[in-house]
Amino acid sequence: MRFLSQFFGGNEKDIQSYQDFWAWFQKKEKAFFKTVKKHSRIEEDFFDHLSPKLDELKEGFFFLTGMYDEDTVELVFTPDGNIKNIVFVEELVKTAPSIPGWKFTALKPAVDIDGLSISMSGFEFDKKNLFFFSNDHPEYPDEIDITLVHQGFNEKDEKTITNGSYIFLDNYLGELEFVTHIDSINVQGASADHPPLVPIGKLKNFLRWRQKEFIEKYEGTRYDTEKDEYTLFEAELDSGNSLIASMNTDLLRWDKKASHPWILYLELLYNGQSRNGMPDNTILEVLTAIEEATMQELKDREGYLNIGRQTGENSRKLYFACKDFRKPSLVAYHLQQQYADQINIDFDIYKDKYWQSFNRFHKTY
Repeated sequence: MRFLSQFFGGNEKDIQSYQDFWAWFQKKEKAFFKTVKKHSRIEEDFFDHLSPKLDELKEGFFFLTGMYDEDTVELVFTPDGNIKNIVFVEELVKTAPSIPGWKFTALKPAVDIDGLSISMSGFEFDKKNLFFFSNDHPEYPDEIDITLVHQGFNEKDEKTITNGSYIFLDNYLGELEFVTHIDSINVQGASADHPPLVPIGKLKNFLRWRQKEFIEKYEGTRYDTEKDEYTLFEAELDSGNSLIASMNTDLLRWDKKASHPWILYLELLYNGQSRNGMPDNTILEVLTAIEEATMQELKDREGYLNIGRQTGENSRKLYFACKDFRKPSLVAYHLQQQYADQINIDFDIYKDKYWQSFNRFHKTY
């Protein structure tokens, strides 16, 4: 699993579906198998063919490949830690046909810690020199905030040691657990004033215990936004234009925010078709249609809460708090494709258990 490649754009658009991709792959798989088996010209004879075809499906995929055993090539598809692309990687692998000599894997799998050692710029990262402790925050009891301690840490090489520690965790925990189970990570050296250190080999069990506790605490939690009140906020920007936000302030007062820890952020850009940064009537109809389509797919009773919207400076931003990240990724991407000829839609999904990214509205309500 030593090879990592970002997909590059292709000129032809022959691949319109997962099935198209796998049909193309099956025609090439014997040559690809020989290339990986020989460990020769992998970039030219494998990556440079595979990458453009995958990019025709969707940008943002990465992959790793190597021999799983003497007779099997493993091809691991990964979003390289990008939350909003996880579901597409999983869907691609789910549709993969059974091909003798090939093993297809969605997301980088966990590696046994006993055989795991990372070398980077003269530093080693393994179970002998990595430890951790948990930082508890009474005001945010469900937050999983971890400090990693590397025994060879020094400020001069902080960036290298931090990157190496993250790569170690990505391999030790597996990609999915690494990007979804930890809310905050800090890397530092040993100090006399930190809590007792825990061997890094116990981190996996710690995270699973915390995740089990979290699920049990919020299982079945629902919120009905039907009777909520929305508050209008208005500000004047440095440009002289107005910024207007309509936020569900009843929802922002909810004491179970952590049950919906994933924030979907949609930005609808309407540059060049606005008055003083605000949408004209034609654009407003499109923005309204997109928002209604989003709410139709992401219903509060199913775990997707509409926090509100913000409009100004040639963009409208929509915010949803979600119980999971997979369906919002699919919905946002499909809307992006559906309205591509009318408006530019960008989106992101990030974890914010206590919705701290909306603290700017707290003083007012």
